[in-house]
Amino acid sequence: MANFGFLYITDPLAPYLNNLLEELRRHTGIRDWIGTVGAGICYTGLEIYDEPAAAILLATLPEDSYRLLPAGMEALSTMLTENKKWITEQAVHFGIVHGDPRNTHIAQIIESLSTELDPGFLVGGLTSASDNDYQQQIAGQIYENGLSGVLFSSRVPVVSGLTQGCTPLAYRHTITRAEGNIVAEIDDRPALDVFKEDIGEVLAKDLSLVSGYIFAGLPVPGSDTGDYLVRNLIGIDPTEKLLAIGDNLEDDVPIMFCRRDADTAREDMLRMLADLKRRAGGKIRGGVYYTCLGRGRNQFGEDSEELKMIRDQLGDFPLVGFFANGEISHNRLYGYTGVLTLFL
Repeated sequence: MANFGFLYITDPLAPYLNNLLEELRRHTGIRDWIGTVGAGICYTGLEIYDEPAAAILLATLPEDSYRLLPAGMEALSTMLTENKKWITEQAVHFGIVHGDPRNTHIAQIIESLSTELDPGFLVGGLTSASDNDYQQQIAGQIYENGLSGVLFSSRVPVVSGLTQGCTPLAYRHTITRAEGNIVAEIDDRPALDVFKEDIGEVLAKDLSLVSGYIFAGLPVPGSDTGDYLVRNLIGIDPTEKLLAIGDNLEDDVPIMFCRRDADTAREDMLRMLADLKRRAGGKIRGGVYYTCLGRGRNQFGEDSEELKMIRDQLGDFPLVGFFANGEISHNRLYGYTGVLTLFL
C-alpha cells in the first residue's frame, strides 16, 4: 500500500495548494508528501504549461526508510541531530529537495546538507512559480524561503544522471583577475579578448547577439564526467574589456564559454538516458525529473519532446517532475540542466 507521495502543480493551482494537499491526504490516506509549484510540470511522456494541472506519484516505501526535511536552518539542524542514529544505521546519503529561489543562500544550504550526510547526494530543483507569493515547497507541510524535502535510506535504491543544455565552445581557461562577479583577466589577458576569440568572428562583431545564446561555464572541481555550472552573462564592458557573470568569482579558477544548442543538448540527453538504462538494468519502478525552464518547449519543441525522449529510451514507467528555476544534483545548484532519478 502506498505510503508516500510526490505532488507538482502548475501556477494556476498555486493558490489552492493547501486545499489540494488536504484533499489528497483525505482520499489516499497518505500523510507524507513532498513537491512544489512550477511554471511547467511533467509526467510520463508529457509536459504541461500555462493551464491548471497536477502531477502525482504515489510510492510504497519500506517501513522507516525515509525522513522529511523541514525548511529553515534551525529546524533542519534539529532534524539532522535528532535523526543522527537513523542516518548512520540506515546509511542515508540520498535526498530529494526543493528550494525557494528568493533565498540567496540556497546554494550554500545544499552544499552544507550534502556535507552533513558525508557524503550526500541530493537531487531536486528550485520552485519556478511566476508569482512570488506562491514560491512554495511541500515537505509534510507547506514551506517558503528555504530548502526542504526528504531523505531516503539505502533501502530505497536509486540511480541518477545529469544532462547539460549547453555545449562548450573551446578549451578551459583560467580566471586570473576577478572581483565579485566581474572578470577582468582570463589567462592573463583582457577577459573580453579571450571571450571574442572563443565565440568567433561573427558574434564578436555584434555582441548584442550573444544574449541568451552564449553563457559562462564553470567546471566542477574534481568531476570525472566534465560537469560544469552554467551561468548567465549579465554584462559586457567593451571599453575596459570586462565581463559580468551571474556568480561570484575568484582568481585561479577555471572558466569556459558555452552556447545553447538544441542538437547537442539532445545528444547529451540521449547519452544520459543510455547510461541510466545500463545502470538501472531494466528494473525501473518510477522516477522524478527536474529540468530547467530554459529546456522543454524552449529548447526541444512544443510537443513534449524532452519527456518523450525519456519514455522512448527507458520505457513507460511512472514519472513526475517540474521545470525548475535551478536544478540540484549531488551538492550543487545547476542551470540549463536536466536531472533524472530512477527508483529501482
